[in-house]
Amino acid sequence: MSELLSGKVAIITGAASGLGRATAELFIEHGSRVVIADVNEEQGQSLAQSLGDSAAFRAVDIACADQVQALVDFTVARFGGLDVMYNNAGISGAIHQSFLEDDLADFERVMSVNLFGTMVGCQVAARYMSRNGGGSIINTSSLAALKPGLPLITYRAAKAGVMQVTQCIARELGVHGIRVNCIAPGHIPAGMTFYDISERIKKTQPLQRQGTPQDVANAALYFASDLSAQVTGTILPVDGGTNLGSPIYIQN
Repeated sequence: MSELLSGKVAIITGAASGLGRATAELFIEHGSRVVIADVNEEQGQSLAQSLGDSAAFRAVDIACADQVQALVDFTVARFGGLDVMYNNAGISGAIHQSFLEDDLADFERVMSVNLFGTMVGCQVAARYMSRNGGGSIINTSSLAALKPGLPLITYRAAKAGVMQVTQCIARELGVHGIRVNCIAPGHIPAGMTFYDISERIKKTQPLQRQGTPQDVANAALYFASDLSAQVTGTILPVDGGTNLGSPIYIQN
């Protein structure tokens, strides 16, 4: 396998499972050294140990700015730098089928993790990268930010904010050699998937293939590597075309 990330150092938040885990494994396959950042210490430590000397684990709540700064400091001390920051961690919040019934009790926590945590991750990484030759910042948003609907309105709002943050800071950070891009996964089985994926794909996704965490990892690899050297401020749906609208079935 070609080593697209040879010599690079990456942080992946929410990397103990799901999309983040698949990305950590792929990055290491391509030559990167990776810090696995997650609130789940048991899973994170286990994954880091299984990936060998190219991986390290750091327990982090991304809603705490001091912990995110400590994460970057740890990474630089452990591996000698930071080239890729993948702000992937997120939570869904409570599931309310109706906005009228939503008590908004989880609003602050969802926004703190999904939006504030992503912004802090971008800022802390960019401050380091701007002094050290640039780098790549990748954020995870969601198909839910592209298509209005129920449930999880707070989650949708936070993930829409991630898209806006991505494009705003991409304009500022480009002069520092920092690329900032965003992935919007669709119906992919991961920790926050709570519905019948196969039925949803049949009704709403033009490509009838079911996506996997590996598909998102492949997108992150593109943004992390020099293959995307001329790409910044991009929102990339990894959703089988769901953002385009429902599939069209033509009967002959």
